[in-house]
Amino acid sequence: MELLQFTSSPLLHGSSKFINSPEFYKSKLSNLKKPPTTTFRCCNHPNKTSHFANSKAFENVTKNLVIRASKSAELETAVIKKPQSQRFQVSKGYPTPFGATLRDGGVNFSIFSSNAVSATLCLITLSDLQENKVTEEIALDSFANKTGDVWHVFLKGDFKDMLYGYKFDGKFSPQEGHYFDPTKIVLDPYAKAVISRAQFGVLGPDENCWPQMACLVPTPEDEFDWEGDLPLKYPQRDLIIYEVHVRGFTRHESSKTEHPGTYLGVVEKLDHLKDLGINCLELMPCHEFNELEYFSYNSVLGDYKVNFWGYSTINYFSPMISYSSAGIRNCGHDAINEFKLLVREAHKRGIEVVMDVVFNHTVEGNDKGPILSFRGVDNSVYYMLAPKGEFYNYSGCGNTFNCNHPVVRQFIVDCLRYWVTEMHVDGFRFDLASIMTRGSSLWDSVNVYGIPIEGDLLTTGTPLRSPPLIDLISNDPILRGVKLIAEAWDTGGLYQVGIFPHWGIWSEWNGKYRDIVRQFIKGTDGFAGAFAECLCGSPNLYQGGGRKPWNSINFVCAHDGFSLADLVSYNQKHNLANGEDNNDGETHNNSWNCGQEGEFANILVKKLRRRQMRNFFLCLMVSQGVPMISMGDEYGHTKGGNNNTYCHDNDVNLCTLLISGTLLTQ
Repeated sequence: MELLQFTSSPLLHGSSKFINSPEFYKSKLSNLKKPPTTTFRCCNHPNKTSHFANSKAFENVTKNLVIRASKSAELETAVIKKPQSQRFQVSKGYPTPFGATLRDGGVNFSIFSSNAVSATLCLITLSDLQENKVTEEIALDSFANKTGDVWHVFLKGDFKDMLYGYKFDGKFSPQEGHYFDPTKIVLDPYAKAVISRAQFGVLGPDENCWPQMACLVPTPEDEFDWEGDLPLKYPQRDLIIYEVHVRGFTRHESSKTEHPGTYLGVVEKLDHLKDLGINCLELMPCHEFNELEYFSYNSVLGDYKVNFWGYSTINYFSPMISYSSAGIRNCGHDAINEFKLLVREAHKRGIEVVMDVVFNHTVEGNDKGPILSFRGVDNSVYYMLAPKGEFYNYSGCGNTFNCNHPVVRQFIVDCLRYWVTEMHVDGFRFDLASIMTRGSSLWDSVNVYGIPIEGDLLTTGTPLRSPPLIDLISNDPILRGVKLIAEAWDTGGLYQVGIFPHWGIWSEWNGKYRDIVRQFIKGTDGFAGAFAECLCGSPNLYQGGGRKPWNSINFVCAHDGFSLADLVSYNQKHNLANGEDNNDGETHNNSWNCGQEGEFANILVKKLRRRQMRNFFLCLMVSQGVPMISMGDEYGHTKGGNNNTYCHDNDVNLCTLLISGTLLTQ
């Protein structure tokens, strides 16, 4: 008696060559005799047998086997289908590292998405991108091109002027937290540059504020000559920080730079900063953002509102391309090198570079926002969601980055490492850093710590004593050695100045220093004791936690709020130019106009104002801790009493007297 052996699926054996065609089974079955009792054995269960008492039962079995074989053949045809390409040699690829990576004479593409059911790699030439076309699509196989929750593919070929993006399919169910849309080309969160419009403030084709974006494909020619550059590693206590906006610093014609409003423009003014005694630049957001995010006509000024400050990130690995003189030339490679040049030249002059980073929210906003990257890749992972899919909004900008989710916190660490190791930056200032201490969506102590915590009733957004992300950064062998500065509050009411989880190495923007010094110098009674503590490095805030005075970043003014000149010229905010009926911006500024409201005042008032500004500078310089100066305050730049200039690409935000010689410090 012949035994017929088969498997339930060829995939269980890992070989598409396993015999599973209907013809094979028919030929075998035709050679079998039909005994009164037939034994059938399955190789999946070799010890089990079934007995059929008559030929009718035997015929039914043979019929079922043929049907099953047909389905198995169809399964093989549907599943074992290698991705095809007209331009590239395609193979399955590698799950790590994430992003597009050069290796083995080609490029490996890898991206995480745990909830997508299909993924397609879209390749787009620079010329096709301008016409909103996709050059080629490569559908990834869910078996061959997926490991765990990571989709991957390896390509060999000519990537000249080639960009990429992805299409993901899956549920579009906002109430479950899913926004998959296979018609959208989304950005790789690990992309090293994002390409779209060529120039800052210039509309795309058909006056589109949001033309299609795509990601840089690395090439072997990406090398940059660092000329032996090494980190300066200044002790924290020795820093003098200058907060600067790359575009605003040199965009005005008075800067007389060859490349105004760019990374190269800042390079041209590094000697000015060195002469001031600055040894650390804090760059306002230089991650890719869309300055046309809320582009609209401003009838008050007769111009257009833009997102000038840039606190609305699209991609965390990409430098802001339109801050470079090269723009999208060479698919962003030249722009990356311009940023590197800025860092290298700053280091040559003894100036460190710290980046202001915005890991609290992204440009995608709430459920009404666009699908650009994280939302289309895996929304329920990257954002902090309520049980019915609503977005938590601790950032005040529509969404909250899910920082303490295991995948997201690793993403943030990978990003920070990249900027340190590849771009040579010296540290980071974390915008609304308290969000990074909040519990992630669907908080689960087992998922985070490996064991349940007795009495653990933490809910989404709960402040954590030992936030996994802060723990990971603080103990990372690369990141623990760079400057880590927290803006220790968020818009959800969490205020952690003096109590931010610090592992002994984090510093904080000392908002209490700002408020107390303003009150004392303008003459408010009752602040002498608090002012004395500020001069001593705020021991009331930092000594008890084991930190030192230099863990306090002392400042009187920053980009957000009055400039120093306006602090002594206005009692009230004057934000009408924003087109919001003066309803935006901070109301409690602790300012004093020295006797007359506004820029135009008599000589005695102006002398008093200049003396007051010098008092503020003196206080900063003699206080224990690290002083931070806001761009333009060294010469008394005015914003006309506007304390919320986020939307102005004009003289309000542009330094205008960089070389005039009218410095307050002279």
